Amino acid sequence: MKLATAKAVITGGASGLGFATAQHIVNAGGQVVLLDINDEQGSASAASLGERASFINTDVASEASVKKSVSHANETMGGITLAVNCAGIATAGRTLGRDGPWPSELFNKVIQVNLVGSYNVTKEAAAFMQHNDPNEDGERGVVISTASIAAFEGQIGQAAYSASKGGVVGMMLPLAREFAQFGIRVNTIAPGVFLTPMVAGMPEEVQESLGRQVPFPPRLGRPEEYAAAVEFIYETAMVNGETIRVDGAIRMQPK
Repeated sequence: MKLATAKAVITGGASGLGFATAQHIVNAGGQVVLLDINDEQGSASAASLGERASFINTDVASEASVKKSVSHANETMGGITLAVNCAGIATAGRTLGRDGPWPSELFNKVIQVNLVGSYNVTKEAAAFMQHNDPNEDGERGVVISTASIAAFEGQIGQAAYSASKGGVVGMMLPLAREFAQFGIRVNTIAPGVFLTPMVAGMPEEVQESLGRQVPFPPRLGRPEEYAAAVEFIYETAMVNGETIRVDGAIRMQPK
């Protein structure tokens, strides 16, 4: 499958990794629908990408919202061949903090957005992909979810975030096995420390310090490098049921 003919739904597409991916796809000749909860940023981002991009306000944690948005995206583009899950939150807190045990309500919200949200979009997009005409390899679509190196080396205070991203990694293989009969591949990207809007809001010295912790290249990851990984997965049929770390060989310490 070639990115030039991709019809992609991208969650968290208004900014960061999602927007960089959308830019990459549009520049290659494909179509994108950005799914995000930020109306102002989403509309502006879609407008900046031109006529082959549009925006739909979507709460990935809501099954009803996702179902409606993915159906609309399918109608808008005349099909869906790629779904990229970039929406997520990174709420952190020590389980046993100064104010007592961390509220389960906060833990549940992280799981609902990061893990359940990825599942919601995956299943709804795949429901349309299964009806696509197959290519010469029998492919009908590709799903790519965003995990994190925290899925493997979660730091203190990241119990909820690590659990959610570990869940994203864990559900990928059974989904890839199930969707094989439909010609739909499922993979996961686990980024390291990237220059996302959250990191960009940190003081410059903090950003530089984070970058220096990466063995090579000793800097923050660039969103366009994530987008390049999406292209590699989408265009390489043999990549299936895999988690690819894009992290410069960093291994996170306890804190």
